[in-house]
Amino acid sequence: MKKLVSLFIALLAIGGIFQSCDNTKTYAEMLEEERDAVNSYIKKYGINVISVDEFEKDTITDVSKNEYVGFSNGVYMQIVKRYDTTQYATLDDAPPFENNNLILARFVEVDILVNDTTYASNVCNPVQALNLFPDGFRYTDNGYSIYGQFVSEPGLAYYFGYGMGGMYDSTVPSGWLMALQYIRDGAHVKLIVPSKVGHSTAQQYVYPYFYDIRKFSIY
Repeated sequence: MKKLVSLFIALLAIGGIFQSCDNTKTYAEMLEEERDAVNSYIKKYGINVISVDEFEKDTITDVSKNEYVGFSNGVYMQIVKRYDTTQYATLDDAPPFENNNLILARFVEVDILVNDTTYASNVCNPVQALNLFPDGFRYTDNGYSIYGQFVSEPGLAYYFGYGMGGMYDSTVPSGWLMALQYIRDGAHVKLIVPSKVGHSTAQQYVYPYFYDIRKFSIY
């Protein structure tokens, strides 16, 4: 009888192990879950996806039609405002983003999988009321590749360790940086950024994020 009980317990334990293994998602499954979440988000918010070819005719996304351009790396971008229209008279007057610029960003970050705000640096945001400063990063464009790193520099109203650089890591999501070639100082863009071009947490857990970047500005 004792042998039967022991055998029964052993079988339960083995079954628990196999069940635990079955509950572990593969990377491919996580990527599929991410794609489904992004597609659901696009459908839920009535996003009209246009091709890169269509977008590059004028590099404009029609906000009235809720247009986003879909790139091959999985990023979706809507340019709400191409430059700061209160500071510059025309697009040509607004300076483009260039190598070694110190760029400030005010934005809201939303985890698409759970559809909840996870970070914000817009002024007086209700999510993190103590973080009233923009996040700042140094932009590098050497002609072959682009790179951004969150920084804390003298005179900059940003405190490393409290902003996005402290929350995740110091590397700016590459999904952000690709937008800079199409916009100028003071622009407002919205982005859907998949994990592979997101920050460290996005890459580690395969999380897609939505960003409403209210302002990209040169410091």
